[in-house]
Amino acid sequence: MTDTYAPRAAVQARPGAGSAVLDVVVPVYNEEADLGPCVRRLHAHLTAHFPYPFRITVADNASVDGTPAVARALADELPEVGVLRLNEKGRGRALRAAWAASPAPVLAYMDVDLSTDLAALLPLVAPLLSGHSDLAIGTRLARTSRVVRGTKREVISRGYNLLLRGALAARFSDAQCGFKAIRADVAAELLPLVRDTGWFFDTELLVLAQRAGLRIHEVPVDWVDDPDSRVDIVATALADLRGIGRLGRALVTGALPLAQLRAQLGRGPLPAPPAQVPTGLPRQLARFAAVGVASTLAYLLLFVLARGPLGAQPANLLALLLTAVANTAANRRLTFGVTGRRHAGRHHLQGLLAFALGLALTSGSLAVLHATTPPSRPLELTVLVTANLAATALRFLLLRLAMHHRP
Repeated sequence: MTDTYAPRAAVQARPGAGSAVLDVVVPVYNEEADLGPCVRRLHAHLTAHFPYPFRITVADNASVDGTPAVARALADELPEVGVLRLNEKGRGRALRAAWAASPAPVLAYMDVDLSTDLAALLPLVAPLLSGHSDLAIGTRLARTSRVVRGTKREVISRGYNLLLRGALAARFSDAQCGFKAIRADVAAELLPLVRDTGWFFDTELLVLAQRAGLRIHEVPVDWVDDPDSRVDIVATALADLRGIGRLGRALVTGALPLAQLRAQLGRGPLPAPPAQVPTGLPRQLARFAAVGVASTLAYLLLFVLARGPLGAQPANLLALLLTAVANTAANRRLTFGVTGRRHAGRHHLQGLLAFALGLALTSGSLAVLHATTPPSRPLELTVLVTANLAATALRFLLLRLAMHHRP
């Protein structure tokens, strides 16, 4: 990643400019019935609502019906429409070819069924035009999205995205929505690394973008399922699983040049705020409390599991040490908003200092309890919770001082 914050340059274009600023690709295969209404509706929407010159590219994936003739007729009818004919099937192959050949600085695509409400198109591409973001995706899984589709597709979509989060650590919410855009300069660097030529193309592109440190903008969409969809769900799911396995292996083995991509394309860290600026104490307290509750529950669980075989004091030491390391990492990222490796070692050392003080409090409390009262498990847990509350307050003060220290 670059050392200083350097936002992307905004697309330089004004209404009335000669060349297209946006190229919307519509990949099709045997869509002679839907292609005409789709392109005319899209063209009318862009003409009325998009303030810059645009282009629509019909990417024909080796159709064997009347789709090529319909596409040529549309190109003759509407000057902003172009046609790209491929001799092999594959949505990913069509997008790669169309995007690579386009001179437009912002590239998009949408499915021919227009399941996504076109009102989301300008919000999709605006952050790319301004330089705020590098890629943009429509999401059907946001709270404000409005989606009409069957239960089976809903379950499959959510299950797939959960699988991506677990297997590939994906942070974007909806990989499969056929409504995406990318800056052309970013596409030029990422497309040569995307191997899939089918439906997994989107996912692979997004994972690479995320790992390269690019900003992915998400737009909640209104989406109505096409009952005439010709996607083979089983075959697509199997291909996606193979793609996840292949991409996962490439990430683990280091086969992808992610470090070079991040250095070349990734956004640098924001400049540090002045030391005297307060950093939201109420919000920090709330997040610290949430992390503390989770840490305490984990600590108590570990203590109970280790209490039998190890005894009270060794179990306390083990449980507190394990949760202290995790607690420092979680608070560093979630409570104080510190990312990257800078000062991470120092922060963990100071977290271990807080751990040592917490150990002294809890161990001392246990020692006093055992010296004055016959030990019982509920009483032990009560004393430990009380001692941990005191240790938690001390930990917050120490960590806040450490995280906001500016050398």
